[in-house]
Amino acid sequence: MRYKGKVYRPPSEAYSLIVQVTYGCSHNRCAFCDMYDDKHFAMRPMAEILEDFQLARASYQNVRRVFLADGDALARRTEELVQILETVYRLFPECERVTCYASPGSIRVKTPEELMLLRTKGLVMVYMGLESGCDAVLEKMDKGHDAATIIAMGQKVRQSGIALSVTAISGLGSTEYLQEHAIRTAEALSAINPEYIGLLTLMVESGTPLEKWVQEGSFKVLHPVEVLQETELFLGHIDSEGSVFRMNHASNYLSLRGTLNRDREAMLAQVRQGLAGHGLRSEYMRAL
Repeated sequence: MRYKGKVYRPPSEAYSLIVQVTYGCSHNRCAFCDMYDDKHFAMRPMAEILEDFQLARASYQNVRRVFLADGDALARRTEELVQILETVYRLFPECERVTCYASPGSIRVKTPEELMLLRTKGLVMVYMGLESGCDAVLEKMDKGHDAATIIAMGQKVRQSGIALSVTAISGLGSTEYLQEHAIRTAEALSAINPEYIGLLTLMVESGTPLEKWVQEGSFKVLHPVEVLQETELFLGHIDSEGSVFRMNHASNYLSLRGTLNRDREAMLAQVRQGLAGHGLRSEYMRAL
């Protein structure tokens, strides 16, 4: 298996076979992110991709899950993705699912028929970053799309039959947009109603524009109490029936998990316990 640069995957893909089908991120300008700063976005040669799957088959006996990296694998042409999916399920008949990251931009250029075809061929789920439902925050962070566009693209995926996992970032609005970020993000996720919701907590990465803003004092990183106050506000406004909610990433000060809306009150109770100082992760234990 061959990998170019740093390789990232969602926490739920920890035991998946990971094969790069693209390099880097198609946007790669978000002010808070340094994930793909070591490479430019490009399509990996198909011959290398198919060869890596052959190599993996020779090395691994039981591949249940496959994750197509890097940051926007859905950007590949549909016919190429179909070939990749057919190869995966031919070589690994035991495979239960194939997933990948997707951006609002790559979803936009796919027709509904193309997305449905990919689902038929075995693309079970895609991961998409919302980050915030507040347009002022999205603009400041140079996300590249407003909330309405991201919502529409999430709904488009859902309508195709492909499962959707959406992430948002606590603290991304700083103190200036704390309330609007919490409420608008809850409203955006409610409108999408994805199968999975992941809530991370902002961490300032070296070399990013965000780090510069923090150093010069134009962006205030939220204190853990402020993060939990934002989380309480978020949970109080979200209405996404059936969505599996996870706030158990290493970046989070408090670990929450449940299914909306059923477990919302129990999670709110945990947040209030956290506000009282119980169950919080120490700063030095946090990581991305």
